[in-house]
Amino acid sequence: MEYLRRKESLINGERMIEYNMEEDLLAEAKKSVSQAYAVYSGIHVGAAVLTKAGNIFTGCNVENSSYGLTSCAERNAIAAAVASGH
Repeated sequence: MEYLRRKESLINGERMIEYNMEEDLLAEAKKSVSQAYAVYSGIHVGAAVLTKAGNIFTGCNVENSSYGLTSCAERNAIAAAVASGH
């Protein structure tokens, strides 16, 4: 998902993207909470990451009875961004 309300500016000759979007990132993270698989802890977690290109990727926690295979929401959001080429 590309964040459409970004504002681009030039700072010290370098293209920078400015965001005033904490609420929007939080809203995206909250949406992903419903996808969490947390049958053991009952704690559903969502996360959202923003790329330099202005894309938002979300993730949720996925639990497994083998604790080592459990994956946190933040890791899954970053993995989604990497898997999409960012």
